[in-house]
Amino acid sequence: MNRTKGEFRDRLVLALATGFGTGYSPFASGTVGTLPALPLVWVVWQYTAWPAQLFLAVVLAVLAIPICSAAERRFQTKDDGRIVADEYLTFPICMIGLPVGPLMLAVAFVTARIFDILKPQPANRLQAVKGGLGIVLDDVVASLYSLAVNHVIYHFLLK
Repeated sequence: MNRTKGEFRDRLVLALATGFGTGYSPFASGTVGTLPALPLVWVVWQYTAWPAQLFLAVVLAVLAIPICSAAERRFQTKDDGRIVADEYLTFPICMIGLPVGPLMLAVAFVTARIFDILKPQPANRLQAVKGGLGIVLDDVVASLYSLAVNHVIYHFLLK
């Protein structure tokens, strides 16, 4: 079967936007949709210093914007629950400068989900921004809160 570039691009964007299908989870799609970030951070963070981690986290968050915009147009719903690229592509922010290990990843996962669900100011206001930018910005802010808490937890409880 011969597929056009447009069809391939649409399928790729949909796969990325839905976290390779995790966004279709019938329960807690955002939480399940964050899972693809764990192996990414596990592998990449072990071999990069914090400046490179910061750079990669910014690149991933910026990449999430057009992916989420395209998926929102496709689903024709503002921040559709199936769109989870904002969750898994901003999660690396939560681990900048932290050691990678099962416990720290678990802590970061939990704090990321708590802050994403609670959306403390200004995260909740940023959801009102239209398109992929609005979908991603609130997660970036929630991830920054998570990052701060994760550093406190690591330095005072886990180190």
